[in-house]
Amino acid sequence: MEQCFSGVVVRATGSWYDVMHGGATVPCRIRGRLRLRGVRSTNPVVVGDTVRCEADESGAWTIVDIAPRRNYVIRRASNLSKESHIIAANVDRALLLATLSSPATAPEFVDRFLVTCEAYKVPVVIVLSKIDLQDAAAVASFRAVYEGAGYRVVEVSAVDGRGVEEVRSLLRGRTTLVAGNSGVGKSTLIRTVDPRFDIRVGEISQSHGKGRHTTTFSTMYPLDDGGFVIDTPGIKGFGLIDIDGAELWHYFPEMMRLAPGCRYYNCTHTHEPGCAVVRAVETGELAATRYESYLKMLDEDDKYRK
Repeated sequence: MEQCFSGVVVRATGSWYDVMHGGATVPCRIRGRLRLRGVRSTNPVVVGDTVRCEADESGAWTIVDIAPRRNYVIRRASNLSKESHIIAANVDRALLLATLSSPATAPEFVDRFLVTCEAYKVPVVIVLSKIDLQDAAAVASFRAVYEGAGYRVVEVSAVDGRGVEEVRSLLRGRTTLVAGNSGVGKSTLIRTVDPRFDIRVGEISQSHGKGRHTTTFSTMYPLDDGGFVIDTPGIKGFGLIDIDGAELWHYFPEMMRLAPGCRYYNCTHTHEPGCAVVRAVETGELAATRYESYLKMLDEDDKYRK
């Protein structure tokens, strides 16, 4: 019997991990000491990790080592502690699904996710989901803000098929993380792209206008066209972690383009005279919502650095 192998984690429940090896998935636990390596993280092993597994005397498999990650998407743990929660690792691209209604995705949530992807070098595309239900003027305004910042925005409807082929092309041959709030249509989109997947789809709560969780654990699915897609549980909030306040503006592409015009090389883009960023907000060249998100993130960073 084979005593060890290396594979990729395709499902993580917190107790068990399914590891893909030789075209099959092997259920594994993790060795206790692995939990101590990233003491600030709630989950030491995540979907997308390349791991080494060993068998014990009974034939049960244990994850004993994790290969270095080339990137990951991370957020502050939901209890607002100093711990982190890694959503997925070793991804080629993230698709951030957002909706302007049914339910509405907060701009600040979008901005925090984008900042994290910039900081951890994960290319990201914004997918405006349920486009058949969205107001045309609101869609145009959203596109102006985020395309102006430098992001690709794709409009998708699982109802009439709009944008589905474009998403299919984005997924092909890559490992892609699909993320967003509950109810924005992540599982529906994945199932539309590849109908083989039996992914539960939920409805919107009528009393709160928010989505119900249908995906319980992050899972990686192999695509018919090649590549993998990672479906994730809906995320309510996206707190930043391990991002220095002095460098935060580096993760706003439009601010990076404007900053060379500032009077001071160490401008914080908050109060300094001759700040090109503040001037761009005043003239409308930089979206006020993006700048407001930046200021809120700075406030949060100050709180957690004390």
